[in-house]
Amino acid sequence: MPERTLQDWLQHWLSQHPHEIEMGLERVRRVWARLSAPQTAPLVFSVAGTNGKGSTVAYLDAILRAAGYRVGRYSSPHLLRYSERIVVDGVEVSEQQLCAAFTAIERARGETRLTYFEAGTLAALLIFAESRVDVAVLEVGLGGRLDAVNLIDADVAIITSIGLDHQEYLGDTLAQIAVEKAGIARAGRPVVVAALDVPAALPEALARIGSQQVQAGRDYRFEGVQGDTRWRLHMRDRCLDLPLPALVAPIQMQNAAAAIVALLQIEALRIDEAAIVQGLQRVQLAARLQRIGSEPEVVLDVAHNPQAAVALRAWLDRDQVPTRAVFGVLADKDALAIALQLAPRISHWHLCGLQALSPRGAPVAALAATLRAGLPTASMSLHERPRTALAAARASALPGERILALGSFFLAAEVLSECAA
Repeated sequence: MPERTLQDWLQHWLSQHPHEIEMGLERVRRVWARLSAPQTAPLVFSVAGTNGKGSTVAYLDAILRAAGYRVGRYSSPHLLRYSERIVVDGVEVSEQQLCAAFTAIERARGETRLTYFEAGTLAALLIFAESRVDVAVLEVGLGGRLDAVNLIDADVAIITSIGLDHQEYLGDTLAQIAVEKAGIARAGRPVVVAALDVPAALPEALARIGSQQVQAGRDYRFEGVQGDTRWRLHMRDRCLDLPLPALVAPIQMQNAAAAIVALLQIEALRIDEAAIVQGLQRVQLAARLQRIGSEPEVVLDVAHNPQAAVALRAWLDRDQVPTRAVFGVLADKDALAIALQLAPRISHWHLCGLQALSPRGAPVAALAATLRAGLPTASMSLHERPRTALAAARASALPGERILALGSFFLAAEVLSECAA
């Protein structure tokens, strides 16, 4: 029988478990033990939150590598290639490494049925152990307490934000979601809380765990200076004057600050100001206000919930550029709440369906009905999928207009592919 390709393995894991998402740590713990539970890395950072996880992980990785450390970075979802999820020392892992890891996991799992995400998480942890990374930086997939990433005890945890998303798994209130996110913290170890406006349930849950809380606004603060060309990070024992991060949204100061403060919690890490500056300037992350076209300008962002839309609106408010939106969402997202945040800055909505890209994708007719109910005077047109919406937006854009594509990782992937073609 021929060896399985990476695509074969991914299809195997998609079909292996009856549910796409099944919360809980029992399955991954059992299989990890059968893999002899190797040390993932001498030092582990875990990042949870409703928004800002990917950016914070990118800052941690960039600064650590600038300081000379070998870093394993695990994030999800991917955009164009599965290997984007697992990066060692700045390089995506090979298909051969992934296939070897999946083969080992398949042999170890016995009768245990793993989800796609659980198998991928175990593969990342195994590859990091085999690659002998100095530091592992792990992005939580969903929630925190019962997410597969929480198999590993983080030396430092970061909670970037608390917002309403994935309520069917995490709870219907901010308080319930906060408790789930708090689950990545460990007793006696630091946890950095990046957002200023978190529900009281979060510090309460962290106190019950017994973690060392480091709270934005209390233990550190940040501010833009010099006409917003630089920013300052104030901590209890020092102040850093820094260049703005290469990721351009205003919210990125919050994410960068959390990453820097988290790194400085570990005294054994040799993180000097030069490494911080270099990391901020070199950090890269696709589909976070990424400019992917000109004449007209095309900007891509994965904002897919109301909290992310608030941050995106703050960026739009910095200039007066007329903006068209290419917009599509998964069916479980609050499309109207997202649109209401952005509507004052959007001249026309090029709506698109995502059902061709995901079983969870919202059809364009349903999306249009939702937006018309809440924005009855908005200008909008309907398109089959993101690439046709983008083509229409480009064809109809007036001189000086910008196109903003947003709403889903699935939309971002197709737009990126279209612009790269």
